Amino acid sequence: MADNSRGRHRWGQLQQQQQVQYPVSYQIMKAAAVATLGGLMLLFSGLTLTGTVIALAVATPLLVIISPVLVPATIAVALIVGGFLASGVFGVAAILVLSWMYRYVTGKRPVGADEIDKARVIIAARAREFKESVQRRIERATS
Repeated sequence: MADNSRGRHRWGQLQQQQQVQYPVSYQIMKAAAVATLGGLMLLFSGLTLTGTVIALAVATPLLVIISPVLVPATIAVALIVGGFLASGVFGVAAILVLSWMYRYVTGKRPVGADEIDKARVIIAARAREFKESVQRRIERATS
């Protein structure tokens, strides 16, 4: 905690050293540059908005005329892209599963191998219990 307060004190000293009083003319030039750049950005954003509205007004009738073609085409493209993406994801998943299985079979103990071994032991024990239970019932039924 003491180190942190010393660090803050040093930071405060550094800030005080860096604060330089610039002449008024420099500050006026700085404000003029900021105002000019801000005005230009505002002008460009207004021109962009105007261009967007004009383009939308021109394109709307064209979109209405060709929409019976665009909608099915968009749906088809979306389905094709979705199919390719799903195929890629399933392929990567298959490669990862096969890689895990290879490491498991070769004895390299991949992540989750202990859980698989525990599940195998539990399933084998339940199967033995079930087999013995069925054999006892068959013996009782036949005697």
